[in-house]
Amino acid sequence: MNIFRLAGDMTHLASVLVLLLKIHTIKSCAGVSLKTQELYALVFACRYLDIFTNFVSLYNTVMKLIFLGSSFSIVWYMRYHKVVRRSYDKDQDTFRHYFLVLPCLLLALLINEKFTFKEVMWTFSLYLEAVAILPQLVLLQRTRNIDNLTGQYVFLLGAYRGLYILNWIYRYFTEPHFVHWITWISGLVQTLLYADFFYYYYQSWKNNQKLHLPA
Repeated sequence: MNIFRLAGDMTHLASVLVLLLKIHTIKSCAGVSLKTQELYALVFACRYLDIFTNFVSLYNTVMKLIFLGSSFSIVWYMRYHKVVRRSYDKDQDTFRHYFLVLPCLLLALLINEKFTFKEVMWTFSLYLEAVAILPQLVLLQRTRNIDNLTGQYVFLLGAYRGLYILNWIYRYFTEPHFVHWITWISGLVQTLLYADFFYYYYQSWKNNQKLHLPA
């Protein structure tokens, strides 16, 4: 554990809390992509298959439970909550997210660190997380005008991955033999996907204007 890893985890946690605040308090999921949330639920379900068999630390287990529970609860709210689901813009959230799943699974079967079920599923979760934000970014471009909580949620998600890259750099120079190319490349791809959003988020903050993305 180091300051970059801890900051990354707390930023990731903050992104989830912001989204849950929006959904639970305002009873609205406007501007939020159900497709992205379903992909994240699949990411965490595949990544944390070892949650009850491989104990690392109490902190590690608690964080796994939080991300698993929150991701599935968000999907439930958006699909089945009688008030929240009315605000879901199904007509705009049309990205065919299932087209991302199969290529990521095939890539995980071909390129992994060890060909075992748990390792392949863990690698699959890395590849899928790298592109899971795509439906959300497409939805934001279509709706253009973005409320503050949704903008903060996406910003915190991108910042979490950026902090993890700093964590990897730090560990590379401080820990012997710390080389994980699959994790690094997946994380870099994921961070690059946020580049356009970060630019417009910064512009809106600098000019004190409402965030909107070009179509």
